[in-house]
Amino acid sequence: MNKLLSIIALAGCLALGSCTVDGWVETQPGDVTYERPVSPGVDYVWIDGDWVWSGGTYVWHQGHWDRRREGHVWVGGRWEHGGRGYRWHRGHWQ
Repeated sequence: MNKLLSIIALAGCLALGSCTVDGWVETQPGDVTYERPVSPGVDYVWIDGDWVWSGGTYVWHQGHWDRRREGHVWVGGRWEHGGRGYRWHRGHWQ
């Protein structure tokens, strides 16, 4: 029963995108360079790429175009440096 509840909770987190389990790494990954594709229209805003915690390390996900959200702005991700190393704070709509 506990295993089933854990699976349901994980599925809910993934569906809502609200549960993040990030880790710390000793060194901050290097900057990623790529070419931004042409905008699909005037109602789109560029969302910079993001680091995603996966398998005990950060994996790069390229940026993409997203529809502008009225009354919101995109806040890009950032690295935090602390006593345990580096940790990524994902970008989000605010």
